[in-house]
Amino acid sequence: MSERTKAELKQIVRAEYAQAALQAKKGGSSCCATPPARKFDPITSNLYETTEASSIPAMALAASLGCGNPTALAQLMPGETVLDLGSGGGIDVLLSAQRVGPTGKVYGLDMTDEMLALARENQRKAGIENVEFLKGEIELIPLPDNSVDVIISNCVINLSSDKDRVLAEAFRVLKPGGRLAVSDIVVRGPVPTEVRLSVELWIGCVAGALEESAYRDKLAAAGFENITIEPTRVYRANDARDFLAGAGLDVETVAAQMDGKFMSAFVRAGKSRHAR
Repeated sequence: MSERTKAELKQIVRAEYAQAALQAKKGGSSCCATPPARKFDPITSNLYETTEASSIPAMALAASLGCGNPTALAQLMPGETVLDLGSGGGIDVLLSAQRVGPTGKVYGLDMTDEMLALARENQRKAGIENVEFLKGEIELIPLPDNSVDVIISNCVINLSSDKDRVLAEAFRVLKPGGRLAVSDIVVRGPVPTEVRLSVELWIGCVAGALEESAYRDKLAAAGFENITIEPTRVYRANDARDFLAGAGLDVETVAAQMDGKFMSAFVRAGKSRHAR
């Protein structure tokens, strides 16, 4: 992918998520579905327990464009320092802050001004102090080497056109013995290009999901070990039937090619205690 194409993709993602932030402030939700449809969206709906959702501002939940709940799956401990890559409206940052407690710290990193403004407003409403939202890109994390215990992310790494750089940066800022615990979209098995692009658009506005083995390879190349990829939701052809039909694809033909091959997954990996 050329540098120009990468820059264009970044601008598209930035614009989509800026719109999502504005929609959340108006009481709507994601760029991928109108509010009535969002309730039944097989990707973004019902990711958070009722007790979690009730503990944060409604706008943080409305702006969530995730595909999982990394704060629950990461098993955060009191006193840990956490970084959320692509923190959006702040839902996972605020939930993580509650888990790590007043002796811990959570950073949220986002490149979109509208999302950062929304996240800071949600932080103020929640009255949570052990949080700091940073402006920046996940390919160039504005934190020192060996500075965080846990990195989380919720369906954002797939949006980057330079995943090798993202994972190298994540490894850099993790402390020795630190861990990566992210929710992301993963592809399992070969899928025709036309189908893949259409399904990825359905999954996340703009997406570039990795095949499962490629994700493992990139994590290992960045230096990570103890890599696991655990499916949390597997998407069936019926989930995307209306979207695919609207895109002009033959749904019956597409169904056999995509059914069960796209999934939300929880990706875990660690940095060795002996790493530098």
